[in-house]
Amino acid sequence: MKVKIWGARGSVPAPGPTMNRYGGNTSCVQVTFRDESQLILDAGTGIRALGLELAGAPRVAILLTHLHLDHIQGLMFFHPCFRPECEITIWGPSSPEASLEDRIARYISAPLSPVEVRELPCSVAFNDAPASEWRIGDVTVRAEAVTHRGPTLGYRITDGETTLAYIPDHEPALGSSLDDLADEWISGYDLARDVDLLIHDCQYTDAEYPAHVGWGHSALGDALKFADRVGAKRALLFHHDPLHTDEKLDAMAAEAAERWRAMGRDPETIALAREGDEIEVNAPGPAVHRAREGRSTFGTTAAPQVSTRG
Repeated sequence: MKVKIWGARGSVPAPGPTMNRYGGNTSCVQVTFRDESQLILDAGTGIRALGLELAGAPRVAILLTHLHLDHIQGLMFFHPCFRPECEITIWGPSSPEASLEDRIARYISAPLSPVEVRELPCSVAFNDAPASEWRIGDVTVRAEAVTHRGPTLGYRITDGETTLAYIPDHEPALGSSLDDLADEWISGYDLARDVDLLIHDCQYTDAEYPAHVGWGHSALGDALKFADRVGAKRALLFHHDPLHTDEKLDAMAAEAAERWRAMGRDPETIALAREGDEIEVNAPGPAVHRAREGRSTFGTTAAPQVSTRG
């Protein structure tokens, strides 16, 4: 399984010289499997550049965690949408208020867009993500509701023996302590249990979080506790706050590594996601190759034994 980060920012795009190393585009992750098929996780502004690379792709599959603007904003600028020969399938959370297509059409419609969903020249299908596991080709996908504002899903993706959990917007603690919760009461626990790579929300520092309880995002400490509690072999912290500069995120990365070490875990198995990261995920563990000169590697050592609770 190969993973590439096309956007790791949360809430709103954050371009600028102080954001260059971690990137300013919002959530979008490309996953390529053993048979060379692909899935796209979320359609934030990072999907625009990805779409240029997929210019000749006959089919595209997209999993949306939820419909906040930072996770769908790039759809209107996704090149395959404007190719009549392209077949696009989009899965996302169901809602009693309207179909997935109708809810996305609120964005891809006037006055926000010059084009309506029904006018897109591609062939596009909108599907509610099933409440149980389903297959996309040879890959198994499992969706589960997680704690975030509005209908929101996390995904567990399995290709052979390799597993990835993608939970980019998540507040498992919700103002309480994860230490006080049994496994079955922790949002997203089953999705992420024992995965080879966990991509997880880490929008706030611990000092920032008290002012944002209930906003649907995690503090650094909670993200680390969640990753350790589920027994994730590697963790990539994601959905960076638009106000967090490269310098701020470097400090958070250093703190994460030190706290991960203090939890008895290998600091080489924790990192903050950067736009352009290319990740090889192989059970028992992946290695991340930084796409830009001067970046450190992530997870190049063998995975340690990880004990899980429950």
